[in-house]
Amino acid sequence: MLNDQPIRSLKHRNLTVEGYSRAAVQTYWRIPELNLGFDLGAQPWAFMGTPNWFVSHTHIDHMIALPTYVARRRMMKMEPPTIYLPAEAVEPMQRILRLVSRLDRGRLPCQLVGLVPGQEVELSRELVVSTSASKHTVPSLAFIVWERRRKLKPEYQHLSGPEIRDLRLSGVEVTYELRLPLVAYLGDSAPEGLDNCPAMYEAQILILEVTFVSPYHRKEKIHKFGHMHLMDLIERREKFKNEVIIASHFSTRYNNGEIRRHIEKVCPDMLDGRLHLWL
Repeated sequence: MLNDQPIRSLKHRNLTVEGYSRAAVQTYWRIPELNLGFDLGAQPWAFMGTPNWFVSHTHIDHMIALPTYVARRRMMKMEPPTIYLPAEAVEPMQRILRLVSRLDRGRLPCQLVGLVPGQEVELSRELVVSTSASKHTVPSLAFIVWERRRKLKPEYQHLSGPEIRDLRLSGVEVTYELRLPLVAYLGDSAPEGLDNCPAMYEAQILILEVTFVSPYHRKEKIHKFGHMHLMDLIERREKFKNEVIIASHFSTRYNNGEIRRHIEKVCPDMLDGRLHLWL
């Protein structure tokens, strides 16, 4: 049997979060129903069919498997994937792929798309991904996946179907766009990455890093290196409107038992049962 990369899974409503994250080791997530993933610190074989990836930043544990993923799709005769990443990273990543291709003597076809904070990517009529600024030691982005719906404007809701159709044919815009934040992905970031983007607190599912949990690790130093402490989460408790909050990317300084003990001590109700530890 093939020993693949570790994958944890959580189902909420009609979405599934799959992946694994440990600081300085590897980080990779995907939402299969949305046909997209976040970060490429490793590439489980089961994730190969996902064609759209959003890379938050270029630290090794978040992007080292990018060439592997592209090569596997080519080997399996799949369409070249699209990989979105911070704009500053596109040219260096192109050089890396050229060098790996030369060493491997195989093509690595993919589309690298650079993004900046405040940009949007239309994946389909129903899905849009927006970017916001996170705060890390290298250029980095956070992502929100939005569901788009068209709703009939209130002033036309009393009309019949044929009347609405006639208005449309005459060029009148009878609907408006409603957006619902489905999934928020923070990546590695100091707390400003959350606070810069109010939708982070509103998404159905929030995936964020909580690298440090011990009271002996000082928040000020942690923030300087672009990470979050457990107490950053607790201090923002009232802001979280999310239905599911996934805490991940824990430091390898702690074992799983220590992580759970620290968190349950300061947050015994696990944010009203919404907080899930990715251990």
